[in-house]
Amino acid sequence: MEWQPDEQGLQQVLQLLKDSQSPDTATQRAVQEKLEQLNQFPDFNNYLIFVLTSLKSEDEPTRSLSGLILKNNVKAHYQNFPSNVADFIKRECLNNIGDPSPLIRATIGILITTIASKGELQTWPELLPQLCNLLNSEDYNTCEGSFGALQKICEDSSELLDSDALNRPLNIMIPKFLQFFKHCSPKIRSHAIACVNQFIIGRAQALMDNIDTFIESLFALAGDEDSEVRKNVCRALVMLLEVRIDRLIPHMHSIIQYMLQRTQDPDENVALEACEFWLTLAEQPICKEALSGHLVQLIPILVNGMKYSEIDIILLKGDVEEDETIPDSEQDIKPRFHKSRTVTLQHEGGEGEEGEDIDEDEDDDDDTLSDWNLRKCSAAALDVLANVFREELLPHLLPLLKGLLFHPDWVIKESGILVLGAIAEGCMQGMVPYLPELIPHLIQCLCDKKALVRSIACWTLSRYAHWVVSQPPDAHLKPLMTELLKRILDGNKRVQEAACSAFATLEEEACTELVPYLSFILDTLVFAFGKYQHKNLLILYDAIGTLADSVGHHLNQPEYIQKLMPPLIAKWNELKDEDKDLFPLLECLSSVATALQSGFLPYCEPVYQRCVTLVQKTLAQAMMYSQQPDQYEAPDKDFMIVALDLLSGLAEGLGGHVDTLVARSNIMTLLFQCMQDTMPEVRQSSFALLGDLTKACFPHVKPCIAEFMPILGTNLNPEFISVCNNATWAIGEICMQMGVEMQPYIAMVLNQLVEIINRPNTPKTLLENTEVLTHLPLLPAITIGRLGYVCPQEVAPMLPQFIRPWCTSLRNIRDNEEKDSAFRGICMMIGVNPGGVVQDFIFFCDAVASWVNPKDDLRDMFYKILHGFKEQVGEENWQQFSEQFPPLLKERLAACYGV
Repeated sequence: MEWQPDEQGLQQVLQLLKDSQSPDTATQRAVQEKLEQLNQFPDFNNYLIFVLTSLKSEDEPTRSLSGLILKNNVKAHYQNFPSNVADFIKRECLNNIGDPSPLIRATIGILITTIASKGELQTWPELLPQLCNLLNSEDYNTCEGSFGALQKICEDSSELLDSDALNRPLNIMIPKFLQFFKHCSPKIRSHAIACVNQFIIGRAQALMDNIDTFIESLFALAGDEDSEVRKNVCRALVMLLEVRIDRLIPHMHSIIQYMLQRTQDPDENVALEACEFWLTLAEQPICKEALSGHLVQLIPILVNGMKYSEIDIILLKGDVEEDETIPDSEQDIKPRFHKSRTVTLQHEGGEGEEGEDIDEDEDDDDDTLSDWNLRKCSAAALDVLANVFREELLPHLLPLLKGLLFHPDWVIKESGILVLGAIAEGCMQGMVPYLPELIPHLIQCLCDKKALVRSIACWTLSRYAHWVVSQPPDAHLKPLMTELLKRILDGNKRVQEAACSAFATLEEEACTELVPYLSFILDTLVFAFGKYQHKNLLILYDAIGTLADSVGHHLNQPEYIQKLMPPLIAKWNELKDEDKDLFPLLECLSSVATALQSGFLPYCEPVYQRCVTLVQKTLAQAMMYSQQPDQYEAPDKDFMIVALDLLSGLAEGLGGHVDTLVARSNIMTLLFQCMQDTMPEVRQSSFALLGDLTKACFPHVKPCIAEFMPILGTNLNPEFISVCNNATWAIGEICMQMGVEMQPYIAMVLNQLVEIINRPNTPKTLLENTEVLTHLPLLPAITIGRLGYVCPQEVAPMLPQFIRPWCTSLRNIRDNEEKDSAFRGICMMIGVNPGGVVQDFIFFCDAVASWVNPKDDLRDMFYKILHGFKEQVGEENWQQFSEQFPPLLKERLAACYGV
């Protein structure tokens, strides 16, 4: 006997569904309580499926809502449904997948995939065969409903479908889907492509076996009149470019021609999918060869796509010039993630360059604009292509740029400025001759009457900041800085934001060039404090922090401290411990404390205390959560990470002055817990702080060394590159303080360090942070050198296992204290085990030659080792040996060491 609803029960459920559509919050609360009561009755879910599939007298929104409430119940407690209820729901879903209403069909599809993703694909064996059979139905609604459900299952469970767990149903499904590429209904064709598309990136075997049929079927749909079909065809080709480029290469010419058309598709969604093709192609080795002949068509299309559309301008309130007095709505403020402190060393030629991707910088648009649109995609594509083709792009661009940059229509002029910014990185060399004219024009655009022109001019100028700083300051730096500071005080919030970000970039490039203008800069930034709404305040903190990083101790002047510190401390006192705005403020204060050094002393005590409290609170909350997860919430550990980093900034800035603060707090106990936290970023920041405290006040650290060293040893794991880096650095700093007393701990760390230094350079994709990447073997090399310096007897036997990578990684850094201590260590180890370097002596010679000005006693050590080796092997052998030297190395060694 099939289940039937009770009339009274049904009326209750229908009333609940009606109430839940009411906007009134009190009603909503009552609905929630009622739902919780009704969920106690096992057959409540039967009523819900009954309303969705059988109660045709009700309106569609109510029926659909009933299905969505059921979906939430399935998500929350499907495992508690009695089996007869679960079976009834499944049966009803499959029997009604062809409901005449598209809304009801879609709701049933969502319900089916939700049940399937609760592990039910295995225990609902008839689901896939039945849905696939229903595809053959003569009834359009049944075919479309089944395809809709299958598409959702393919999206949610693609990996499971391609596994042995289900006997590989794809072997049947994929050929089946491919048949429907020719269906007369565009909706069905679109579903079919979307289903197959789910399996491209995972290279499902069943798809790879049918790859040629798939590609031919896509080509057959190239001229489809339906935009959804065209969009899915473009999406498929973009993914195939990543996964099976070998199959596309023979057809590349026609595919490029097709994509050129589609990138201009009247439907922006299709154009956006097609535009992704250029981004993906630019990452393929064949890009240059494949695209060279097509640039003349492609460049104008991309440039054209970089204009704001009319709808963008409406959504961005492009006609609102002044909005600085309007408070921000909270959803405008994207969550910020704190980047934990990483210890880095300086390479030759300045700091590690960070490759900025255009899409993270470009004009961070409001959430009202879908974050990724044709304009951004076109700009990103032009950026990556500029990096592939370099100057070869310019003949196709320059004629266009002239017309754009001086165009009377602001929308076109704005897109020209964006183009100029997009090519900055790739075409810099070729652009240099035009910059003396262009930069003044862009600086003029900072005063344009349109806010969107002013904001994009800020961004583009920041992309050329490196060049601006390389010229005499009066030429461009001064006018640019003057105008940017005015824009920081613009009446438009978007311009304020763009100007603040651009100014931060300029600060990084200009560094101490800004010192003469500090007073003027600080006046502006401090004035902005009183003017900015919530979102831009967070960016202002960043600009102040970057200024402190860039000018360093030059900020430590009473008049500057007087301007800067009162507003920062006022904010600091205003914010509660739970307020996430503390993150950017703490980061900013950390930079300021490091720069001000002793100038920060008057402010350090309350700041230090609060950081310790934040760490303590977070640890306590984590402890309560781990013991009773149902009673307590998990803490946001970012509070602790930022606090640890600010403590590092204080230790670095105040040096020995931090001693009394540390003595009066339980920071070492807290640090012991943080170093063992499960979250890598917490450990990363703890090791940075440990290193900084070791340098600033070692007597407080020393009693804990026996407990700390084993933890440091277990964190020498290059899988967590930044944690490993900071742990390595801390070990090096500790060993310089411990001296011979380091001996019992050498065995805990040496083997891991030698292993890391011998690792082949890790591929970039594994490490998003390329800036750390270049330093990967550096810190281990320095720390091994330092261990050898304090305990040469213990480390020297390992020399042959690390001397070659040790030398190659340290030849590239500038002379500094760290390099000095490491080389003294290597010299002492060679004294103990000279045979350990014989095989790789040429590498040692090369590393010695990388010193510009070693201290006299270090130079003597080098001299003795080089001459000792020469005497050992004899004149003739030395001649043969030094024949292998590159000419430059030969000259350096002869000039500096007379060998």
